Amino acid sequence: MSGQPGAAAPLERLIAAMAAQQWQVGGRLHADLADHIPSYRVVPRELLDQIWHRHFQRALAVLRDGTVPAPEDFDEAEVARDRVSRGVPLSDGLRAFRRALSAIRDLFIAEATEAGLDPALIVDRTKCLWELADVASLQIAAVHRQAEVASALFDARRRAGFLRGLLHGTLSAAEIHSGAAIYGLDLARPYRALRAVPYGNVGPDALERALDSDCRRNGRGALLTVLDEAVVGVIEGKPETGDLEVTAGLGPPTDLGAAHRSFRAAGRLLEAARAYGLRGVYDLGDLSWRVAVVAEPDLAELLLDRYLRPLEAEGEFGALIEESVRGYLEKGRRIREVARGAHVHVNTVRYRLRRFEELTGTSLDAPDTAVELSWALAARELRTPPGGPA
Repeated sequence: MSGQPGAAAPLERLIAAMAAQQWQVGGRLHADLADHIPSYRVVPRELLDQIWHRHFQRALAVLRDGTVPAPEDFDEAEVARDRVSRGVPLSDGLRAFRRALSAIRDLFIAEATEAGLDPALIVDRTKCLWELADVASLQIAAVHRQAEVASALFDARRRAGFLRGLLHGTLSAAEIHSGAAIYGLDLARPYRALRAVPYGNVGPDALERALDSDCRRNGRGALLTVLDEAVVGVIEGKPETGDLEVTAGLGPPTDLGAAHRSFRAAGRLLEAARAYGLRGVYDLGDLSWRVAVVAEPDLAELLLDRYLRPLEAEGEFGALIEESVRGYLEKGRRIREVARGAHVHVNTVRYRLRRFEELTGTSLDAPDTAVELSWALAARELRTPPGGPA
């Protein structure tokens, strides 16, 4: 709304009077922000003075012209990036801006009343200041959110880059020290490399958030990211996944400089856990020698040919023989327990075991037979054939 006839000179004098008080009002505003918005205490005074000057001069222009700039005329991107980098939340930024506009509006009303400015003009320009606050607040919110997104993407890329180098062993000692300082990793503590994939419908990003939340909740230091559709990173202890749909391999504890070796182990453990169709987090103590069954497909094929495939010619009876042999090994060669578990007579179990020895030409009392047969039975449990994709 344009200025009213005859009001130009009084309005200019009022604006000049306001301009003379800019830094006095700004000083009070700075103290007010420090008292009521703690996050603004980290913002240097010179930066606050710059943005205060811009807000004040823009408000004086609105008072002079009676028009409010369009949203695109508010260049707040640099301020938004600065506030985001300092951890100032959007809500605090908007509160600070409204306090600044309120201080300008109060100054205008006080000076206009004292100068005897036309009441209609006072009302009109006060409405303009309210409109300025609304338009600027929307623009500040928009650019702040854009800055938050940009900052989050930058942080995610930087974190992913650091973890990629750490887990593949391409970082120098100086880069490891620098990254540890940035991400709060303790160089004096051992960490275990983690490699995890979703087991069900959960996506890798949601899985990363869930694992990170578990670590924080249980006081475990961790740094995780998503690489190649898998959640990878370093963690202080074994996470408690509960009902979380995840299959993960957890490498042995080591210092950060050797995290790449732990990561290689985590990859092998993940491959083994997936091959067996397992859900949860598994380390070497959980899977033991079964990891080697997955890693040695040629040996697995040889042992399957030697111990289990000869039983296939016996049809259903061959399956019963395999069941009894498996129970014999699992129950420490106690035939009576095998019979009790299968609900058959002990002589039936003895006959099946003897028939196994006849078909395979081996002795169940031989130590090598127990080891090789256990290997073959573990290979039989794999979801994918030995040598196939895990």
